[in-house]
Amino acid sequence: MDSIINTFHIDFKIIIAQIFNFGIVFVVLYIYALKPLNKLMKERSEKIAKGVDDAKSNAQILNNTKAEYEEALTKARKEADKIFQEGKKEAETKKALMLEKAKDEVALMIESGKKNLENEKIKMVAEAKEEITSLSVKIAEKILGKNIDGHFDQKTIKELDNI
Repeated sequence: MDSIINTFHIDFKIIIAQIFNFGIVFVVLYIYALKPLNKLMKERSEKIAKGVDDAKSNAQILNNTKAEYEEALTKARKEADKIFQEGKKEAETKKALMLEKAKDEVALMIESGKKNLENEKIKMVAEAKEEITSLSVKIAEKILGKNIDGHFDQKTIKELDNI
């Protein structure tokens, strides 16, 4: 073994000093580099885990919100359809009422027109009778050749009106 120690020039004092130096460097690196690095890595891992949990939570909230949105949309569509159907029924009811009112107005106008025509007919018949009476009196005057007194005219007109 002495030959190996002499061949490689191994000095135990230097090896012990290097082990001591390595220990000091290891302790300094552990305190100033590895501990903060481990702490930083642990914090980073916690942030990543929290981010993953938040993402899962957000995904769940998104799914719940989407389901609520779909439900609200379906409900709104049903409500809109119901309102549309009610409006349609109301429009049909108003249409029927308007048609009924128009029919009543037309019937009233027809009735009014019939009354007007009847009144016009009576008026025309009365005018025709008066005209015929007047013509009859004039014909009688020409036939008789003289002017008949007013009393005769009145009497003749009354008799002709009764015809």
